[in-house]
Amino acid sequence: MATASTKLGGSKESSLQSEESVRSEESRMRSTGPAGSWEAELTSIQHSLKFVLALKEEFVCPVCRGVVLNPQQNSCGHIYCLHCLQGLLERSAPSGPVCPVDGAVITLAEVFQDNCCKREISNLEVYCSNYPACTSVVTLHHLQEHLRSCQYEQLQCCNPGCSAALQRKHLQEHLTNTCPHRMEPCPHCQQPQRLSLMQDHVWSSCPEVEVDCPNSCSQKVPRHKLSEHGQSCPEVYVNCSYKRFGCSVQGKRGKVKLHEDAAVNHHMLLVLRSNTHLEQQVEVLQEEALLRQQEVQTDGLLLAGLQKEIRPLLQQNSSHEHMVSTAQRTLSRQEDVLSTVQLEVQQVSLGLGPGLEELEQLRKSLDAVMQEVSATEALKEHLGTLEESLKHHSGLLDLHAAQLGRNKQHLQELEATSYDGKLIWKIEDFRNKKEAEARGQPPCLSSVPFHTGRCGYKMAAKVYLNGDGEGRGTHLSLYVVLMPGDFDALLSWPFKQTVSLSVLDQSGAGNHRTLSFRPDPTSKSFQRPAAESVSNVAVGFSCFIPLNKLEAPQNAAYVNDDTLFVKVKVDRTGLEQL
Repeated sequence: MATASTKLGGSKESSLQSEESVRSEESRMRSTGPAGSWEAELTSIQHSLKFVLALKEEFVCPVCRGVVLNPQQNSCGHIYCLHCLQGLLERSAPSGPVCPVDGAVITLAEVFQDNCCKREISNLEVYCSNYPACTSVVTLHHLQEHLRSCQYEQLQCCNPGCSAALQRKHLQEHLTNTCPHRMEPCPHCQQPQRLSLMQDHVWSSCPEVEVDCPNSCSQKVPRHKLSEHGQSCPEVYVNCSYKRFGCSVQGKRGKVKLHEDAAVNHHMLLVLRSNTHLEQQVEVLQEEALLRQQEVQTDGLLLAGLQKEIRPLLQQNSSHEHMVSTAQRTLSRQEDVLSTVQLEVQQVSLGLGPGLEELEQLRKSLDAVMQEVSATEALKEHLGTLEESLKHHSGLLDLHAAQLGRNKQHLQELEATSYDGKLIWKIEDFRNKKEAEARGQPPCLSSVPFHTGRCGYKMAAKVYLNGDGEGRGTHLSLYVVLMPGDFDALLSWPFKQTVSLSVLDQSGAGNHRTLSFRPDPTSKSFQRPAAESVSNVAVGFSCFIPLNKLEAPQNAAYVNDDTLFVKVKVDRTGLEQL
């Protein structure tokens, strides 16, 4: 047999390698997989192949007795399959593997891949492995390529849960028409479903299947519209829509509807009574506002009087401080004199006799000094009393000033509050406020509250002159926010009225910038504000108008005399007035 040029080992010089090099070569060969992919694919059917001509003995592996795949030749001239040779190496004794034909020692350095034999084997003609159903004859190395398109090849159904195995020519029909696990569109919702699970889908989860109303109203409703149907089902128990005015009737929706149609006069009396009560509350609030205004005026007069009273006290305090300072200096001098006198008294006491008259004079001088000291102490006590009085008056002044500020703010809100769902907000000193906001002080401006009616929703506007969120530094951001109101318990929630936000053109051309939105009923921003909260989350437009178009528009004047006007309008169409 001809020898090939490619060897797994080296030349004759390789046989002189050390034992360690041989072991390394053996390990490398054991880890090497089949070189040809078609030979690796034929390993599983190696012993069932049917050749057109009888297979020569030299092409039969002496180890597995099948056709040689990826032939490796030993020095003894016999060839083996690569995977069979690797098996011999793994099962060999410590002394090394031997040829199963003649017992010759297999030396790895002398084993090489027999490419000539490989070419001969790859060109042998074989019958298709599906013979006699398939009568095709192909060369060995093209067998796998043929099997990938052979119509008689047994294939497994690819539908999950199906274990059927069919010939390729019948597989498509099975997948399309007969497989119980194939995907088919639901006849109701048209969504693809596994055929074996179709009935469970229709009975339990298909959204388009019509089912009986759970309230036994005799209607059939698509499953996904059951919740929507519950809003109009005549068999659902509901309260009279005039419950908030005092009507206590409840029952099935159909009967309650008949009651509402029949009891119009009674309901109007309830509404009238509620409206009368609210008008009384408004009158009380107006009276309270007048009283607050009178209190503000009284507090202002009292504050002015206190300011007049405190001025002389401050002047007197300054004078007393000067007197105390003078008295302290005098006391210091008198203490020095006293020390001198005490020294002189000691000297006189030592001399006795001649200095008696001088001693008497010194005693008189000492008495005078003691009187001055007593007067100074009394002055100190008077100064302390004046300081306490000054602190008391200062505290009263701070309290009155704080109360005056709160009363002024409340009075301004009462004067500016509107009850027609509209707000015109004048923002002065625009540029300074915008620059201050860019520095973070304050982050935004808030308008005075306004209402959609005397007993309507309470709202306010918020503006970021330098932008907020996506519009930070590039746009003016404008929002509206729902606030806790006195009549929230009587109003319908969530808030559903369309809101329009505008920046007004002051040029007279009427080119106002206006954007509107309709509230999302599912958003928490339009639910009833909690009584303990300041307000809900504001909603509006973070990119309402670019700053360059706001300050330098082409056909409008949004900022004039450093003043900006913002308008908020609530569409009150369909809004029930209490």
